[in-house]
This record gives sequence, C-alpha cells and structure tokens, in this order.
Amino acid sequence: MNTKIWEEIIMNKTIRISTMVVTASLLAATAQADKWSDQFPHIKNTGDVAGECSYESMSKKDYSGQKLTINTHAVPVIGEPTALHAQQFSKLTGAEVNVIHTPAGDLYSKAMIPFQAGQAPYDIVFGFSNFIRDWKQYLQPVPAKYVNMPQMQDVTQSHIDVNSWNGEMIQFPIDGDRHYLKYRKDVIDNPEYQAKYKAETGNELRIPRTWKEYAQMATFFNGWDWDNDGELEYGSAEVMKKDDLMFAAFFSRSVAYAKNPRVPGGYFFDLETMEPLINGPGFVEALTDWVEATKYVPPGGINFGLGDEINSFGGGQTLFSFSWDDAFVAAMQDDSPIKNKVGVAPLPGSDRVWNRSNNSWDMEYNQAPYIVWGWTAAVAKASKKQDMAFDYLCFFANDANHQADIAIGRFGVNPFKKSDFDADIYVERQGWDPVIANQYADTLMEMEEGSTNRVFPLRVPGVFQFNSAIATGTSKALAGQLSPQEALDEVAAEWKKIVKRIGADTVREAYSVGVALEDNL
Repeated sequence: MNTKIWEEIIMNKTIRISTMVVTASLLAATAQADKWSDQFPHIKNTGDVAGECSYESMSKKDYSGQKLTINTHAVPVIGEPTALHAQQFSKLTGAEVNVIHTPAGDLYSKAMIPFQAGQAPYDIVFGFSNFIRDWKQYLQPVPAKYVNMPQMQDVTQSHIDVNSWNGEMIQFPIDGDRHYLKYRKDVIDNPEYQAKYKAETGNELRIPRTWKEYAQMATFFNGWDWDNDGELEYGSAEVMKKDDLMFAAFFSRSVAYAKNPRVPGGYFFDLETMEPLINGPGFVEALTDWVEATKYVPPGGINFGLGDEINSFGGGQTLFSFSWDDAFVAAMQDDSPIKNKVGVAPLPGSDRVWNRSNNSWDMEYNQAPYIVWGWTAAVAKASKKQDMAFDYLCFFANDANHQADIAIGRFGVNPFKKSDFDADIYVERQGWDPVIANQYADTLMEMEEGSTNRVFPLRVPGVFQFNSAIATGTSKALAGQLSPQEALDEVAAEWKKIVKRIGADTVREAYSVGVALEDNL
C-alpha cells in the first residue's frame, strides 16, 4: 500500500478514536449529578466535567478583592453567556466581574481606540476572530499551560489556527463558526408540497443546490400559512441590517459565483496587484440575487440583525435561513415549536462561476463553504489581572459550560471542539432526532475537513474598514438606492482608498496568509 495513503488512514483512525474517547468521557459525565450542577443549573445535563478549569478547580481559586473588566457583545449573542459565566466565576472565586455590552458595529473601535492610546480599560476583549491582525500587538499571548491543557487539545486544528498568528496562540478559542443552509425538513420532505411545487413550477422540491433554486423555493413558500399554525410564513430569514454582520451574509451568497477552484491568488483581492475583486461579475451576480431576496423575507426583514434571524427561523417563521449555527440550534431547543422539523446542508452553489483569468463564466456547478470563523476573546497585554483573565476564559470554555452553551441558540456559541462532531451528544443530551443529528455533524465535519474550495474571512490591517464599506455599499443596493454594479463599484473605490492609506505591501503580507489557506498551499 502507498505509504502516504497508509499514513492518512492511521491519522484518520487516530482522530476518530481520540474524538470517541473525549465524547465518551463527556457522555459519561451526564450521570454525574453533583453539587455543582445543583448550584449551577446551567450544567444540569452533564454536571461538572473534570479538568483544570472545571467548576471544582475554579472553586479553589481565591480572587477576592480583585476586579475583572470585560468588554463583550450585546445580549444575547455571546453577550449573554459572557455575563452568565461571569456570575458563575464570581461566585466560585470571589472575584468582582464587570461586564460591558457593546453592539457589534462598535466592538472593534471600543477596544482599538484605548489600545492605541496605551490604555487598558478592559482586561478581556471579545470580538471577531478576524480582528487579530490589528489587535495582536495589544494582546497577551495565551500562556503555554492553557495551550497544553487537554481541554485545548480537543479544539479542531482550524480553530487553533483561527486564534493564532505565526504559530502563536493570541486569542482564546471560545466559539467555532461557519455558514451553512438551514431549512424546514417537514416542508421540503412533504409529499403533498412536493407534488404542488412540481405542478406549479415544473421543478423538484428538494434541498436547494443553487441560490437560484433557493430563491424560487423561498418565493413559492412566501406569504402563506404552510405549516397550519394560523400565521403567515415566509421564504427566508437573513442578516440584512447594516453593520450587524451583513457583510458575512453577503460573502456567503458570493462564494459560489466568485470562488473559482481553478483560479488561485485571491478572492477579495488579486494578491499580486492588490486590486479589489469585489465589483467583479461573480459578486455582482450574488448581490443581484440578494436584492431579489428582499421580496421573500418577512415584513421588516431588510432590517434583520443576527438576533432577528435566529428568532425568525428558530421560531418557525421561514422556510430557509443561512448563517451561523444559532438559528438551527434555536429551532432544535426543547421550547421550539419546530424541534426535529429542520435540517441542515452546505450553502447553495451555482451553475456557473466567474473566471477572472480569462474574463468569462465557467458554465459548471460550483460550491464553496464560507468558513466565517467567529467570536473569540483575548486578554489585554496591559492588563494587570492576566492570571484571573485567562482563568475566566478557560472557565468560559470548559467542557461543562461548552456543552450547555452550544445547546442554546441565542448564545451564539457553536461547535469548535473535535468532540462536538459526534452526533450522539445531540441525541443523548438534547433529544435530537438521530437522522438530523447525523446530518448536522456530517455537514459541519465536511466543512472542517472535506472541502478544498473554500473562503476564509479577511484578516488584514483595516479589516473593520473593509467590512464596513461592504455593509454600506450592499445596504444601498438592498434599499434600491443603487444598482448592484453601482453599489459594488462604490465599495471597490473605497477599498482602494483603504489599501492606499494602509499600504499595499502591508495589506498584501497579511492577506497572503488567508490566500494560502484558500489555495491549500
């Protein structure tokens, strides 16, 4: 047998075995109702799980008389678990923990401005993982004792990479993010609706393979009571609100049209010239689709932020959604009217993809996941409470808290550990239908390990400015103020100004790291 193939087989078996061992230990903890789950009902499904940052371990720390200040996102997404774990940490250690909640659009500047002024108003800052290039010089690298903990060894390699720069872990892994499709399984699999859809459109009702199919199905199921609950349902819930993560939604719609697997050297920019590609035909096609989507979202859907999208799909209002895990997890909670009636799949693809090397469309099916990465947290280099700060982050992400957090959709904490990809956890702990649990685990694992045509977020100096320009331009198109081409031409012009201000070589150096990942170098 070929040596390389044999090594890959052994490696895959080792990964699966190690994942099974971790998962088995977590499942075994379910029976361990203990004093900690009695005091902290949040971990009632597992009890405390042994480890360096467990409830038991933290209870032996004494931070009485010390104050920890944390800047995090607004409630509920990531802000609610930050506050919850702060209360728990305070009760266990005696620390005073002050949690400040900040809207998504202000997270970057709320930390960056004092960082640049040499101030340290926060010991811990939460933010998006792609802030790392701008923030890293102001952050304290994660100490080796945390990096080497078994808890950290369970983190997937891609999310170790997300939180690292040049091989050094700068941010503490607390979340794992990617975008994928969520759909109403009870509708798509319904024989009556399949026949009705076929009769009226001539097409099969199935999990949409392309964004055009997605749009046709969403339009068909828009504005009528298809689940017989006495209320109108709609086609799709999407994040369309300016400066509330809408840039990520746009990129998820763009990858199928603009990420050509045969054209290396950059998705957002041409790496060689640093010319923006954002106004090319692939991106324009995606924005044209998105403008059409304003016709099949719920009333007010053009102003939906992430929390609205979670509540809309998770509450049974729409046929489709795409973004982070949160809306799907909300739909699968015990209090959801649509628990075990939903499914997941990769993002839709397209029947053509732009080829910028010859300025033409390649007329073939193309699909590419958008690995959004996501929330992360870090300790300020200027903080005088670094030991306590790292203990808090380690406690936040301990196995008991993590398993409880990923079961609550509004929390925004999603799988990032190897043990998270075992379907049995969701069946045993959360009462998921085994078919749906396996579909979920397989979809996420395929994105982690199976895809070679994928896109990662920008991690460059000025990333907040680039993303803000996207939000400004695309929101004008969604509002009908500019055509898709005009809107993206405006974005490209702004991107050129940002590159010029920062320096093309500086942006290129950082961008090359992401391009290498996308080109599988």
